[in-house]
Amino acid sequence: MKYGRTFNFSAGPAMMPEPVLEEIRDEMMNYRGSGMCVMEMSHRSPVFQQIIDEAEQDLRDLMGIPDNYKVLFIQGGATLQFSMIPMNLMKNGKAVYIETGAWSKKAIAEARKVGEVIVAASSKDKNYTYVPDCSDLDIPEDTDYVYICENETIHGVTWNKLPNTKGHTLVSDQSSMFLSKPCNVSDYGMIYAGVQKNVGPAGMVIVIIRDDLIRDDLTELPIYLQYSTHANAGSMYNTPNCWAIYCCGKVFKYLKSIGGLEEMHKRNLDKAKVFYDFLDSSKMFKGTVEPEFRSLMNIPFVTESKELDAEVVKATKAAGYDNLKGHKSVGGLRASIYNAMPKEGVEALVDFLKNFEANYGK
Repeated sequence: MKYGRTFNFSAGPAMMPEPVLEEIRDEMMNYRGSGMCVMEMSHRSPVFQQIIDEAEQDLRDLMGIPDNYKVLFIQGGATLQFSMIPMNLMKNGKAVYIETGAWSKKAIAEARKVGEVIVAASSKDKNYTYVPDCSDLDIPEDTDYVYICENETIHGVTWNKLPNTKGHTLVSDQSSMFLSKPCNVSDYGMIYAGVQKNVGPAGMVIVIIRDDLIRDDLTELPIYLQYSTHANAGSMYNTPNCWAIYCCGKVFKYLKSIGGLEEMHKRNLDKAKVFYDFLDSSKMFKGTVEPEFRSLMNIPFVTESKELDAEVVKATKAAGYDNLKGHKSVGGLRASIYNAMPKEGVEALVDFLKNFEANYGK
């Protein structure tokens, strides 16, 4: 790669598009004649107001976000949303969660501190290698919302069909699949995503929330934890993560320039096929997720032993393929091939693994 860069298969923070990084580099010392870097300028300045306004509009254009949804740029990452969601959306103190992996499990644990959580379906019985059938869930009438993690970063499981919420609000954590394919926002009450996986630098979450879910009666909550605070202040109640907003805005423009989410989805399907075809033909490496539920973004795989897994990680690192070690909670290996990972990076890794397999033990 240019600049001596490596193919970085990290689950996040992750690669950003090279043209975006080049633009950021070129604007670093003097953003558009302002005489300063974006990191240095006041968030109350007209220059930054234009940056955040353009970022929001470009995201709305990309996703087709309806006018009755707010776009919020909030600090704290996706993890803070595990708490903010039940704090803000539990009017009746009850929510349904679907457990499909480590991140939905963490969200469940936090929501239980706020109200009643009903786990209506779980794939824990098979170590989160599939998405359970959610076509006819047992959802109490007074349920405030139904929650899913639409792509599980650690276990590599993705939803191909949304659950039947029987008229209840759907909330989705899209952190590791955000902007990877077209999305009908109207199917959801709220979408959120930590940006460090598929968009920009760490330290921010994007929340897309329908207007009727933003409450003004939560005066007992700390003010920063109320969605209304951020909605009423245009995401600038306090100093926001200006740098992340700027970088994300660059990525939104880049995605628009290549043909939007339809084109990005085609590229992601193409990349993932290269890797999964290899796994399905390999005798040494094996995917861990049932084929119907395989993620396009996060691909966990294993060898016959932990010792061999470790050898592979060491060898790939030495060859310039970074961050293939699986998450500490599940082990094995994992290749995260987000939007910014070029197809040639996936092809190069597959070629390396084929050679490793062919020559192992010789």
